[in-house]
Amino acid sequence: MSGSHQGRNSKAVHAGLDPMQHRGAVSVPIYQCSTFMFPTAEEGAARFEGASDGLIYTRLGNPTVQALEECVASLEGGCGAIGAATGMAAIATTFLALLRQGDHVVATHPLYGPTHGLLEGRLGRLGITSTWVGAADTEAIRAAVRPETRMIYVETPANPTMDLVDLAAVAAIAREAGAPLVVDNTFAGPHLQRPIELGADVVVHSMTKSLNGHADVVAGITVARDPETLRTLRDTAKALGTTMDPHQAWLVLRGIRTLGMRVERAQANAALLAVWLESHPAVAWVRYPGLPSHPQFELALRQMDGPGSVIAFELAGGVEAGRQLMNAVRLITLAVSLGGVESLIEHPASMTHSKVAPADQLAHGITPGLVRLAVGCEDVEDLRADLEHAFAALEIGAAAASR
Repeated sequence: MSGSHQGRNSKAVHAGLDPMQHRGAVSVPIYQCSTFMFPTAEEGAARFEGASDGLIYTRLGNPTVQALEECVASLEGGCGAIGAATGMAAIATTFLALLRQGDHVVATHPLYGPTHGLLEGRLGRLGITSTWVGAADTEAIRAAVRPETRMIYVETPANPTMDLVDLAAVAAIAREAGAPLVVDNTFAGPHLQRPIELGADVVVHSMTKSLNGHADVVAGITVARDPETLRTLRDTAKALGTTMDPHQAWLVLRGIRTLGMRVERAQANAALLAVWLESHPAVAWVRYPGLPSHPQFELALRQMDGPGSVIAFELAGGVEAGRQLMNAVRLITLAVSLGGVESLIEHPASMTHSKVAPADQLAHGITPGLVRLAVGCEDVEDLRADLEHAFAALEIGAAAASR
């Protein structure tokens, strides 16, 4: 069904669903079962041998999960995908599938905190080394490549500073090095950015974020450019048991059907709020790819179909002002995550990136007062009023302290 639907929104609605495969159902059913019957002993043997692609056991494959994998692979332009229980399960599977002892990874910073910890800590103990370079510094990425480099791993836009990686340029570096380029595309999502079209080999997502979009499920996925890489990733996922639950997959599929509408609404809100925040006297600086003041604004225009819905900013009063602001909002929710219908605000240095050493935080641009605002789909006037109320609380507090 998905082959005739070329537009992003049409793919989001139809990819992965052929009603004729599901007794005419217009929504993929939840195949809530652990095992599947073989029609004959011979067919069962053929499935275990790999001579038949029939189903065996949900850890190895499930129709609901397969529908989601087909949908996301179509949106990203990959040959296939592997669903996982969480975003970190998808990332860990990718590392363990493609790396071995003695290999070297070039990774950009800043990076999602748990991913940084996985590379530096646990994989480091297995003899896999990493070199960290700034996301925006393409030449530093090139210079960091060694003969033993077996992966370049990037996140763009970067969490939480909104730095961008030039994907086409870094893909060329990866090809020269004979190493796969792996891209965490969680912040932009396939509606706004498709790294495989720009040369990436593997794309990973926390589907908890914009793909699902409703703060009611955690999930991850890995998308591969070519069948050989897909087989390697799938074999590792099966061995590790990072399997998605069918109901979890169904919820994400339901979320994806409205992906375009949600992303575009949240992005429109973010664009207005970013301009307003940049002009507010209480704000020291704003980093948002849709602002001309973003140092990589032209790159954002070139490789993204929109700047997304996440804004990084710092208040003139620093970390204490940021704490007061987050405690004063009433409509915006103080919580981690992003890409949902609800707006969320958090403090990366003490929350999402708290496990990153303070010196590394500063080196990666995560300042103590940085606030991350993930804009949702509420009425923008209400979001602005909520922030104005919070800014007013800062002013009242400052006036009281000066008396």
